Amino acid sequence: MDSDRVFRGSIPALYEEYLVPVQFETYAQEMAARLHGVPLGRVLETAAGTGVLTRAMAAALPAEVTIEATDLNQPMLDEAARRLSSRRVSWRQADAQDLPFPDGGFDAVLCQFGAMFFSDRPRAFAEARRVLRPGGRYLLSVWDRIEQNEFADVMVNAVARLFPEDPPTFTSRIPHALHDTRPLVAELKAAGFASVAVETVERTSTAPDARFVAIGKCQGTPLRHEIEARDATRLAEATEAAAAAVAARFGDGAIRGKLQAHVLTAIR
Repeated sequence: MDSDRVFRGSIPALYEEYLVPVQFETYAQEMAARLHGVPLGRVLETAAGTGVLTRAMAAALPAEVTIEATDLNQPMLDEAARRLSSRRVSWRQADAQDLPFPDGGFDAVLCQFGAMFFSDRPRAFAEARRVLRPGGRYLLSVWDRIEQNEFADVMVNAVARLFPEDPPTFTSRIPHALHDTRPLVAELKAAGFASVAVETVERTSTAPDARFVAIGKCQGTPLRHEIEARDATRLAEATEAAAAAVAARFGDGAIRGKLQAHVLTAIR
């Protein structure tokens, strides 16, 4: 596992406290709502992180539906389990590219903003299809290009200016790498999914202030590894530079910015 995929130490708690409410909660509600009216017994989530989508599904789905929530990073699952204790939810460390489940055991598989971390997406997509029952659905979301996600775009440019000869690239290189969904559609169809639909979903990000946003991005994601690899003493400086840039663009106090993502629905 390379540093782009490592979420440990203080990152899981900071990710949950600062990044989840700003960036992920609104899409978790969106994803859970897409299961409304779908016949369900068992649901699998891959790349569950600290469980924001898991919690949304646990709140929205009928009580008899069980949820298997998995992630490659055990520290993220530990944080998730601290946030939600439910008999209907099981937390399990697992690689989405090598799922430890039998064929056809799930009615739906969901992956919120995780596909960009897969080193072998076709294999992960084939695994999702394998564990789905016939007619089951695979829902996944990916971020649109970084310019369509205002807080991230401003912060990335601010941090880059601190390291002009070797700017950190994690945010644009990984989270926003799949903004063109055409290769994803082709890979899903090649994996054997019968149909694939794509919808672009715009939402609004809100935060109590600019520094709140900057802590989440600079200290609660693997961007932190890139900053510290360049100069371990400059993490606080990078965070403050990102906060200043966000405040200059969006103002002091409570702020709002555009989010944009794509949601793909593939039917087995």
